[in-house]
Amino acid sequence: MPASALQPAIDFAVAHESTWDRDVSGVWGVHVNDPPPWNHLLGPVHSRGPVSGTIVAEGRTLASWGEPKRADLTFSVAKTYLGLLAGIAHDRGLLPDVDEPIGARVHGIGFDEGRNARVTWAHMLQQTSDWSGECWGYSDQADHYRAVTFAKAPAGKKGDPRPLQDPGTYWEYNDVRINQLSLALLHLFQRPLPEVFREAVMRPIGASGDWNWVGYDNAWVTIAGRRVQSVPGGTHWGGGLSISSEDQALVGQLMLNDGTANGKRVLSAGWLQRMRTPCALAPYYGYLIWLNHERKVFPSVSASSYFAIGAGSSFTWIEPERRLVVVVRWLNPVHADAFFAQVLQSLDA
Repeated sequence: MPASALQPAIDFAVAHESTWDRDVSGVWGVHVNDPPPWNHLLGPVHSRGPVSGTIVAEGRTLASWGEPKRADLTFSVAKTYLGLLAGIAHDRGLLPDVDEPIGARVHGIGFDEGRNARVTWAHMLQQTSDWSGECWGYSDQADHYRAVTFAKAPAGKKGDPRPLQDPGTYWEYNDVRINQLSLALLHLFQRPLPEVFREAVMRPIGASGDWNWVGYDNAWVTIAGRRVQSVPGGTHWGGGLSISSEDQALVGQLMLNDGTANGKRVLSAGWLQRMRTPCALAPYYGYLIWLNHERKVFPSVSASSYFAIGAGSSFTWIEPERRLVVVVRWLNPVHADAFFAQVLQSLDA
């Protein structure tokens, strides 16, 4: 189909830009909504570009707009990429059993005692661990009672202490715990996660070399005799993954193709199926990915659709029925469902 057929949807996205300022010196970021002492950045950030995106169907790029080659911060889309890295670890035999306690293989980083000793990889991947402690100076309490758009409203005020539950019995979107998972994966691989991601995922899918994944200023550890930086699963407190729309679309295509790219197996189909399996406590969530369970997240698209979503807002929408990958950056999330509906209207016309 001609790219012009998608122009109404693109125009809609451009007309509904994120309410965040483009410059980081303005109203920008997630941390500004946190209660003290968790309301300041721990790592570097940079200003953003305009509403941008890429639409790919059957592996063919139908349209791109804005600055699709610009490496912009993608916030919690990085969580989904941690999920892919966990899959790489699984496929390599480093993480053979997701139901094994993390402390059985990774020692001395907060999974050795009490409730935390019962936390499994699956708990962390589904955000049901209720792990407690500090990671890079911030307590898990920072995200207690955190409200997210697609989940049930919490029963308390963000940042207030909450009675902790047994692992696997309570779902909470919590960035401190995600950063703790990233640290555990770093110890599992014994190599910097960006290095593993570049080698195992980004090069095989043909991504550019322009992306960058960095940690907080204090997030340095010694691994295998080497001083390396642990990276966060987002940009809540700075750092995180800067990547272009085009490269995000390639990652989305890898997931759509059940782990193959350019005729080669990159990630096992079985792991991607696990990522898409609904969490019993939060059926709109899998392994660090959003699911459109009963079309409750985005009513205008198919229930089989799934998403990597970051604040700001950044969306990677994967639609298996039409073999579709849509990346849109810096879209006001209030208008995301309407944008997806317009894309479908254009494709189905």
